[in-house]
Amino acid sequence: MIGSLPLAFAQPLILLGLLSLPVLWWLLRLVPPRPRVVSFPPTRLLFEIAPKEETPSRTPWWLILLRMLLAALVILAAAGPLWNPPVATGAKNAPLLILVDDGWSAASAWDVRLRTADELMARAEADNRGVALLPLSETARDISLQVAGALRVQVKQLKPKPHSIDRIEALPLIDRFLKVTPEAEIVWLSDGVDMGKGAGFVDGLKQIAGTRPMTVVSGGTTIPHALAAADNAAGALTVKVLRAQTGISENGLVHAIDLKGLPLGDAPFAFGAGDREGEAKITLPVEIRNDVARLEIAGEHSAGAVQLLDKRWRRRTVGIVSGSAADRSQPLLGASYYLSRALNPFADVRLAESVAPAEAIGRFLDQRLPMLVLADVGNVAEARSRLDTWIENGGVLVRFAGPHLAAGSDDLVPVRLRRGGRILGGSLSWEKPQQLAAFSREGPFVAMPVPTDVTVTRQVLAEPDATLADRTWATLADGTPLVTAQKRGKGLVVLFHVTADTRWSDLPLSGAFVDMLRQIVSLSGATPAADGDAADTAGRTNAQAVPPTRVLDGFGAFTTPPANARPVPTGFAGRASADHPPGFYGPPEGLVAVNTLAPDDRPAPLNVSALNARQDVYRFGEPVDLRGPVFMAAFGLIALDALVVFVLAGGMAAFSRRRGAATAALVMLSLAGALAMPQHARAQSTLVPAQSLPQRTPLSPQQQDYAIKATQQTHLAYIITGDAEVDEISRAGLNGLTLFLAQRTALEPGEPVGLDPSRDELSFFPVIYWPISERAAKPSRATLDRIDTYMKQGGTVLFDTRDAIDAPPGADGETRSPGMVALRAILSSLDVPELEPIRADHVLNKTFFLMKDFPGRFTTGRLWVEALPADVEEDPSRPARAGDGVSSIMITSNDLAGAWALRPDGQAMLPLVPGEPRQREFAFRAGVNIVMYALTGNYKADQVHIPALLERLGQ
Repeated sequence: MIGSLPLAFAQPLILLGLLSLPVLWWLLRLVPPRPRVVSFPPTRLLFEIAPKEETPSRTPWWLILLRMLLAALVILAAAGPLWNPPVATGAKNAPLLILVDDGWSAASAWDVRLRTADELMARAEADNRGVALLPLSETARDISLQVAGALRVQVKQLKPKPHSIDRIEALPLIDRFLKVTPEAEIVWLSDGVDMGKGAGFVDGLKQIAGTRPMTVVSGGTTIPHALAAADNAAGALTVKVLRAQTGISENGLVHAIDLKGLPLGDAPFAFGAGDREGEAKITLPVEIRNDVARLEIAGEHSAGAVQLLDKRWRRRTVGIVSGSAADRSQPLLGASYYLSRALNPFADVRLAESVAPAEAIGRFLDQRLPMLVLADVGNVAEARSRLDTWIENGGVLVRFAGPHLAAGSDDLVPVRLRRGGRILGGSLSWEKPQQLAAFSREGPFVAMPVPTDVTVTRQVLAEPDATLADRTWATLADGTPLVTAQKRGKGLVVLFHVTADTRWSDLPLSGAFVDMLRQIVSLSGATPAADGDAADTAGRTNAQAVPPTRVLDGFGAFTTPPANARPVPTGFAGRASADHPPGFYGPPEGLVAVNTLAPDDRPAPLNVSALNARQDVYRFGEPVDLRGPVFMAAFGLIALDALVVFVLAGGMAAFSRRRGAATAALVMLSLAGALAMPQHARAQSTLVPAQSLPQRTPLSPQQQDYAIKATQQTHLAYIITGDAEVDEISRAGLNGLTLFLAQRTALEPGEPVGLDPSRDELSFFPVIYWPISERAAKPSRATLDRIDTYMKQGGTVLFDTRDAIDAPPGADGETRSPGMVALRAILSSLDVPELEPIRADHVLNKTFFLMKDFPGRFTTGRLWVEALPADVEEDPSRPARAGDGVSSIMITSNDLAGAWALRPDGQAMLPLVPGEPRQREFAFRAGVNIVMYALTGNYKADQVHIPALLERLGQ
C-alpha cells in the first residue's frame, strides 16, 4: 500500500500479470469469427454458390475489449484486493517499535488505536518479528523487544491518561533503544494534537531516527474536542470549546450537570470549516448556574471534554450600601458607581434603594446574600445583632472608610481605629502622599503584583497592637495598613482604610482595585480552613493542601484516585498532570476542581512534515476482502461472453426453433431461485421484532420465523421510545446485562430486542425495560391495553424514570420531575396495583445475589414493587399468587440501563453518581436479581432455603 490509500493487495506481485494484456489483445485478434452459412440445394449447385470467399479476418473490437477486461479482473482477484487494509510496514524481518500517544486527546478514538496496534502485532507475530511498545506518557518504563503474541495481551490493558503528555520526555528512552536496536522500524500511533511542544518532539525524533523506516499514523478518526476557560459571567455561564483540526463544519451540545449527576441545562456550539475555537453559552438563572459542577461535551468520551467547576466558579451576589450623600447627588462620582463597575465582571451587584443604611442592610440579610459592602457607613448599631449572626454563619462584610466611619464609634471592624482621618499632603500633613508598598504573604492578594500607580492622600489609622500585623493584608510605604481583615466564626470582616471613591486615594481608578475585590469575592461562601480569631485564616487557605477524593480517568468518567495522586493547594489553578489528575480534591463542603486543560491552553494540529516518514490514517472497520466480488464480476463477464458467442454463432435461430424447451428451462430456473430465497431468509440469525401476531391462523412466514426465534432462546427486551439517545443507552445497557448474565449465571440470553408496544408481540419476553423519556409521546389507548394485558398474563414491566427521584410514582406530591410526570401519565391509563418500596425481606433481595438496595447510575432512588396482600404479609411461607409471586410492575429512578451500558471497547458508556468503587458491580447484580426474579418467581421464598441463607448471612 502506498501512502494512505484505502486499497491494497495481499499478493501484489500477481499484478505483473496485467503486463500480458497487450499479448492477449494480439492473440484475440487472430481468432476468426464463425464461418458464413451458405445454402446448398442439390439442383442449383452452380448458381447459388458465391464466386468468391467473403469470410471476415478480424474479431470485433468490443469483443476483444470484453475479454481483456475479463482477464484483468481474474488477475486482480488473484492478487487479493483488500478495501480499508491495515497499516502497512516496511521490511518483514526488522524489529518493530510502536510509539503510542496516550493523552486525553487520544481517548475519543482509543479503541481504534488499540485495534491498529493489535493488527501491527498480529502481522509481526506472523513474520516472527520482535516488537517493543512505548506509551509516550510512561517514560519511567524500560523499552525492550518482546514476543508479539505476549505483547498483544499487554496492549489491551493500556488506558489513556486524563492529562496532556510531554512527548519530549520520551526522547532519551527512544534514543537508548535505537542505539541497541539500530535496525528497528518505528510506527508512531499519533493523536495529531500539539499542546505546545510538538515541534520539539518531531525535531528530536528526526535526529534520533535518522534514515530508518518510519510510519506516522494520524487522522481518519473523529476530531477530539476539549473544554477550557469556563466563565460564570453576568448573563450566562460560558465555556470555550476547542479542537485542533479544522476542515469540516461541526456542531454539538455541552451538558451542564450538578454534583449529583443530574442535568441542569444544555448549550449548543458550532464550528465553521476553518474554526478551532467555539463557545457554548448556558443561559440559566444565577442560582441554578451556581449549582453546575460539571460541563461535558455530549458524546465525547475524554477527560479533556470535561470541565469541572467548584465554588470559585460560582457567581456571588453582592449587596452595596453607601452612607455618602454623593451617591444621591452625584451618582457617577459616588462610591456605589466605582464598586458596581469593579464588581460587575464577576459578581451580581444589588444596590441599596433610597432607604436608610440599617434598613438596606436588613433587606440584604433577608435575601441571604453571601457578601455585603458598606461604603462609609458610620454606625450599624440597629442591624448589629443580625450582622454578627450573619458573619458567624459565613458572611463576608467589606467596609470602606470615609468621614462617617472616621467620626463614628462603630467597632464592627477588624482592628481598633484611631478616630479622625489622617490627612496626607495637606496643610496639616504628617508626611507626603504614600504609595502602596506590599501585600501580606498570608493574605489573598499575595499572587498579585504590587501596583506602582496607587497613591493615598487620606486614611483612617489603626491603633498598633499585637494582632495588627497578623490582620494586615496590604500596607503603605510608611508601614501603615491599607487593608485589614479578621476571621469571625465562619465569616470574615474586611476593612479598606480609604474610601471607595476617589476622595481619599486613586485606588478605585486602578486595575488593582478590581483584582482585590475579585479575590475577596472568591472567599465569600467558602468554609473556613481553621478556627481562631487571632489571625485571618482565609488568606492562608492558598497554602493548605487537600487530597483527591474523586478523579477523572482518560475517558472522562469519575473513578477512585490512583496511588500516585498528590494533594493540591486549595487555590490550585493549573492544568492537571500525572501527580495531580483532574477531578475534585478536598472535603465535600470545600471541593477544589482540577481540570485537564488550563484556561489559556489551545490545542493545535501536530505538524510531522519534517519527518522522513510514511503517513497513514486509522481505519475504523476490519479490512474487506474484495476477491469474492471481483470473481463474481469476472463470472458475469464470462456469462456475457458466452451469450455473445452464442448469438454470433447463430444460436438465436436455433433458439426460435426450440422456444418451448427454452421457456420450460427458464421457468425451472425461476422456481429454483424462488426456492432459494426463503432459505437465505431463514439463514438470518438476528432477531428482528415482527408485527403483532394476530390471534388467528395461519400465521405468515415472517411471524412464524419471529415466534420460533423468540422462543428458542430467552431475550431481554426494551421499549423503543423514539428518542435515539435513550434507545441507544437501553440497547447498550441490556447488551451489557446480557453479557453479565452469561458470565455469572447459567442463563445465556440472546441479544436484546427493541419493541414497539403498538405492534410487536410482547408475550415472548419475561421482563421488559421501559425507560421514561419526557420527549416521547404518550402511548395510545390501544397500546396501553396491550401493556395491561401483558402484565396481567404474567409479564413484568420495569419502568425507569432515570432522574434519581425518591418519591411514590403515583403520588401527587411536590416531586414533579419531567420523567415522573411522564410516568404518571402512562400509569393513569393502566390498571396498576398498589405499590410499595421493596422491603428488606422481599424475595427480590435474594433471588440470586444477596442485595440491600438496587443502585444504577444513581443510588438515591428506591425500587417500587407490587404490594403484598395482607394474608401474604402475615404468612411467612408466602404462597404463590398470580404470576408465581412476581410483581407485574417495578419502578425505579436510578437509571439502571445507564449503569449497565458498555461501549464496543468494553468501557462504561456513562459515569456513575456518586461513583462509588463497586457501584457498577452492584448495579449489574441488581439486574441479575430482577431477571432471575422474573424467571423463577417465589422460588427463593421457599422455607427449605432459609437455613442455608441464614448460615451464609452469618458468615
